[in-house]
Amino acid sequence: MPKYIIERQMPGVGQAPKEALEEAGQKSKAVLKELGPDIQWVESYVTDDKIYCIYIAPNEELIKKHAEKAGAPASKISQIRMVVDPSVTE
Repeated sequence: MPKYIIERQMPGVGQAPKEALEEAGQKSKAVLKELGPDIQWVESYVTDDKIYCIYIAPNEELIKKHAEKAGAPASKISQIRMVVDPSVTE
């Protein structure tokens, strides 16, 4: 199944209280449960003004549906074509 990276532009998110991020995560998980097993949240990375989320889903439309229902912006969605890490040089 395809893997995607979602860029969420959220000014100041890196300074948000941990509780606010936990609450957003709980809402996201509730929407994921509602949408069914075809979409999975793998992990997220929080920077000063953006969150980058890794999802597994059959298509971009399902990710957009999740973002809308969860109230989380999906500023940019890109399918991950390849993962490159130091092991590729071995």
